[in-house]
Amino acid sequence: MTPPLSPLNFLRAALNPDAYHGTGRRPPFFEGWYFKLVDPTLQHRYAVIPGVFKSRDPGLAHCFVQVLDGQAGRSSYYRYPAEAFRSARGRFEIAVGPNRFSAEGLSLDLGGPEGTLRGELSFSGLNPWPVTLISPGIMGWYAWAPFMQTYHGVVSLDHRIHGQLEVNGQRVDFTGGDGYIEKDWGRSFPSGWVWMQSNHFSQPGTSLTASIATIPWLGRSFVGFIIGLLHEGRLYRFATYLGTALERLEVREERVRWTLRGREHRLEIEALPGPGALLHAPTEIDMGRRIPETMQASLRARLSRLDGALLLDDTGACAGLEVAGDLDGLVRIAEAQFSPR
Repeated sequence: MTPPLSPLNFLRAALNPDAYHGTGRRPPFFEGWYFKLVDPTLQHRYAVIPGVFKSRDPGLAHCFVQVLDGQAGRSSYYRYPAEAFRSARGRFEIAVGPNRFSAEGLSLDLGGPEGTLRGELSFSGLNPWPVTLISPGIMGWYAWAPFMQTYHGVVSLDHRIHGQLEVNGQRVDFTGGDGYIEKDWGRSFPSGWVWMQSNHFSQPGTSLTASIATIPWLGRSFVGFIIGLLHEGRLYRFATYLGTALERLEVREERVRWTLRGREHRLEIEALPGPGALLHAPTEIDMGRRIPETMQASLRARLSRLDGALLLDDTGACAGLEVAGDLDGLVRIAEAQFSPR
C-alpha cells in the first residue's frame, strides 16, 4: 500500500486533483494525464499521455509520454529517465524531458524510431470539474480516502484547441478543434473497468465522460462508477457516492449498454467500439500491462427526467473507449451489489 502523505500535503493534493500527487509518495506509484486532441475536420485525433512511474526496482522507474494515433490505430511509447520528470507545486504544470504540459496547453518535442510529434497547442474555454471541500472533483468524498487503489480527475470536460503540430513531418492544424483532459494516479489500475468519453455530439458543448470499475475496499471489492454529462451548460452527475442506481450493465465485445437512475434523471448509454491500439498501463510492478483503447467508438447518450421528459438523445463521435480486464467479475459484482433486496 502506498504510504499516506502528511496531513497538510494530503489536503493540498485532494483540493488540487489536476496537480501532481507523487511528491513524498513511495513506490509503487503512478500518475498520468490524458490529453485528447481532435482537429476540426475530425480526421486527426490523438491522445497524448504524459506520466511517471515509481517502482520498487530503481531500474523500472521512469517517466514517459505515450501517444495514441486514434485515426490510424497506432500507439507509441517515449520513455525518459525518472529524473526527467518535473512538476510545479500546487498547480498542474509538468515536464517530461523537453515536453511540457498544463491545463492551458502543451509543447511537444517527441522523436524516435516510432515517429516524431512536435509543436505547441494552447487551450481556451476550459470546463473543469467543480472542486469543493465536500466533493473535491469527480471522485467526490472518495478523494479523501487515503488508501484507494486508483484516483481519477477531470481537468476539462471540453475546450477549444489553438495551434499546429508536426506529425512525422506533416503539419496538422488543430485550431478550432476540441479537446478533453483527465488524469489517474495511485498504485495500479483496477482489475476490470469500462471507460468512455466523447465531446463530439451534434450540439457543441455537450460532453460525456463515464467509467465503472471494480474497487478493492477494506479487504473486499465493490463496483464504483462516476459519470459526468455536460449539456447546455449544466453538469449532470451520476456516481456511486451520490446514491445513483445501476439499472443495467451489459458489457459485450460488440457493445456496452449502461442505464443509471439518479434522484431526478435517468441516463442511458450505448457504446459501440471501433479499431484501436494497445496502450501501456500500470501494475504495482511496472508499466507492462497492455490495454486496448479506441478513439473511433460512438456513444449514444439519452438523458431524461424521471417523469419521462426527454432532455437529450444524441450520439457522440470520435469517442474514446476502453473495455479491459476481468469484465465478467465486474458485471457479477455489479449485479449482486445493485440487485433488488
